[in-house]
Amino acid sequence: MTQPTTPRTLHSYENQDDEQLARHVAETLYRYDSIARDRIPTLNHLTEQHVKQFWERGYLVVDEVLSTEEIDTSLKAIMDVLFGRSVGTKIQFVKPKAELHTEDEIEQAARKLYDYVDHEPRLRDIAYHPGIMKAMEALFGEAPKVAQDQAILKPPSGGAEKPWHQDMAYGNLAYDQSVIGIWLALDPAELDNGCMHVIPYSHRQGAVPHYAVRDWQLCDVSVQVEQDVAVPLKPGGALIFSGLLHHGTPPNFSDKRRRSLQLHYAPESAKKLTPQEYKRMFTNEMTGAEC
Repeated sequence: MTQPTTPRTLHSYENQDDEQLARHVAETLYRYDSIARDRIPTLNHLTEQHVKQFWERGYLVVDEVLSTEEIDTSLKAIMDVLFGRSVGTKIQFVKPKAELHTEDEIEQAARKLYDYVDHEPRLRDIAYHPGIMKAMEALFGEAPKVAQDQAILKPPSGGAEKPWHQDMAYGNLAYDQSVIGIWLALDPAELDNGCMHVIPYSHRQGAVPHYAVRDWQLCDVSVQVEQDVAVPLKPGGALIFSGLLHHGTPPNFSDKRRRSLQLHYAPESAKKLTPQEYKRMFTNEMTGAEC
């Protein structure tokens, strides 16, 4: 039950056409004048009203989840994984590993790290962070379980767009109940280096068919760009969002890194969807919908 992949990923632009397409996408599929203002200072400030707001709107923004020490430790762990000082964690590169000879080339080509919980204790500590686990239990109304662990990397001058999508459209997150993601900024996540963008209330539409275009994504013409809200974050800040919320990140054309941790949680009672049910909900195989 895996999603199709596209052979062409825009990352570290190798020619002018790729960069022009990336800039066109950034200019037409995202807006930068609507910023998330309603924020919670810390997870300790989470109230029943915030829980209600989350399920109504589809997301919450928290200014401070990780301490300076936790941010620094997480960044060191990520770089140790990338450069072979910590082993076992999987790395997704956009170029063959054999072509990467320097640390700069490795970092520029690394899109994400994943499955680190069993191999990198510093990042495992974040996945099971007491404050995050307590917040997830409040949101679910029952104990949470870790469903996915990733570090998402957007290097300077070529970090690719992640097109608009729903996280539950990726097969490993397709449960019979909503999963919840938390996206944790480790560098400043800003308008010019690919911060998160969301469509408030879009989770209420339920599952939407996805297509293999630039990635496994929503159809561009169906994205409600006029409702886009950008979510800049300082290091340690977080976006908590429904697994059905429409969200994406534009390319990073700046000279700044944009490193982050992204974790997904499911309620303890949640069950994985069958392949048949996944196809019915998230693909056009049974609906005939076209992009």
